Amino acid sequence: MNIFVLGTIAIIAYILQIFLGMKQIKNFNSVYIRMKRKGKVAIGRRPGKIASGTILLLGVDAAGVIQDAEMMQGTSILARFKPRPQFIGIDIHQLMDAPMLSEENKLTRQAAANAQKVYVEVESGNHRDEAPVSPIFNVGNQLSLMKLSIQDKLTKKGC
Repeated sequence: MNIFVLGTIAIIAYILQIFLGMKQIKNFNSVYIRMKRKGKVAIGRRPGKIASGTILLLGVDAAGVIQDAEMMQGTSILARFKPRPQFIGIDIHQLMDAPMLSEENKLTRQAAANAQKVYVEVESGNHRDEAPVSPIFNVGNQLSLMKLSIQDKLTKKGC
């Protein structure tokens, strides 16, 4: 194959990924805004690097009872939010004790646990949103640790 054909295919795939990623963000925003108009929204995340990622949005009333629930789960940018009526009517404070949660997959349980944890922290005023660490920053940290380890071993041998 010609290198220009491969380059064109790569550029088209990249543009398609950007377009579908923007549609996914638009889907998240529309679901979030719709729920936010009705009350508080608890967001549970279980990010996926290799495995499927999960985002759970729970619309919660003033008493802490879940009134609306939608979840996006998947590994691709084609994933969209789907209603999860089994969460409706559960008090978010007792979400992890709900019998229906044992029937859900591990990723959904983890996202539900995250939503409950963040909701309770925000409710009590103890929540601090921590920015995720960039993978590039992690590589830099690992290189710094390796450098220190090598320097430490060299100084021990020199003694």
